[in-house]
Amino acid sequence: MKKLEVMVVDDEPGIRSGVSRILNTFTISYPFMDTDIGFNVIEVGTGEEAIDKIKSEHVDIVLLDNKLPGIQGVDVLDFINKNNPEVLVMMITSYASLELAIKATNNGAHDFIPKPFTPQELKSSLENVSKHIFLRGMTKKMNREGKEIRYQFLSVLSHELKAPLNAIDGYLHMMQDKEAGDNIANYDQMIDRSIQRIKIMRNLIMDLLDLTKINLEKKTDKFQLVKVKDIAQNAIEAINPYAIQKDVTISLSDENNVEINADPGDIEIVFNNLISNAVKYNVEKGEVDVILEKDENNLKIKVRDTGIGMNKDETKQLFDEFFRVKSEQTKHIIGSGLGLSIVKRMIDLYNGEIKVESEVGQGSTFTIILPI
Repeated sequence: MKKLEVMVVDDEPGIRSGVSRILNTFTISYPFMDTDIGFNVIEVGTGEEAIDKIKSEHVDIVLLDNKLPGIQGVDVLDFINKNNPEVLVMMITSYASLELAIKATNNGAHDFIPKPFTPQELKSSLENVSKHIFLRGMTKKMNREGKEIRYQFLSVLSHELKAPLNAIDGYLHMMQDKEAGDNIANYDQMIDRSIQRIKIMRNLIMDLLDLTKINLEKKTDKFQLVKVKDIAQNAIEAINPYAIQKDVTISLSDENNVEINADPGDIEIVFNNLISNAVKYNVEKGEVDVILEKDENNLKIKVRDTGIGMNKDETKQLFDEFFRVKSEQTKHIIGSGLGLSIVKRMIDLYNGEIKVESEVGQGSTFTIILPI
């Protein structure tokens, strides 16, 4: 049996001893695990003592109270994030401090558990965090074996889904306990925020599905002669309802009836990402031009918009995973930060090139060159 080291940091001895009693006899088993998981519990009463223990001993999970004598739980969380990011932190909080707990999860905590909690609630939370540790170990193993795509899929999934899920869970608990009273209208903001986070997760899942379609080597058995205009038109039709809402006009130019030998799914991913971004980051009554050209050796795709544009520092990071342009104009735009990194990876597999020209307030032009 594998044992995980769990440190419970709480100034209430009853909480610490209760956690120890529950976890010392608790084991986790899943069909996909090759061994059961148990727990060793380390009891700590202050933040200072917790930091000393983390410096000197191996710890897998920290159950961390928000309110401690001396330095606070958020200070311990900050130390762990900077020095031991592999340690997973679960905040212990009262229902009255759920907003703080949600903020803590956005700042690096893996999860939170409101107190007073039942033994079953604690066990359920430890099941989730233990599963995460198992999957993280599996991704490392697959990475060592060269399974880069599956490694990225699992690590992205665990990294990016936890924050919106924790937020939704927190809002649901607040509504369940009627913390804002009996008037349903008082919960409109919580509901809106939850819906927004569900949209974020849906977009992320779609991006992850695209990511799994990308192979480290091209699978030429799916290659066929593709009419690029048809795929571009399908992408335009998919985003057009949103473009109409923003009063953005999309035009498509293909004077040479461009064709390329490729996997149609790959080209679809490229157009879906570039055209949807050109609409999302555009201005009201803006324009998007999709231009297809070819010469003897190359297919050239240009997607030009009249949107908010970017500065040079932002364009340098644009194809990094999880990078998103952050400004007053973009804070309400939903995205995973994966789309353009997926496009870049796809273009690289075709030995192609992607570049961007952009200026703040003047729009952006993405140019892709693919060998025919």
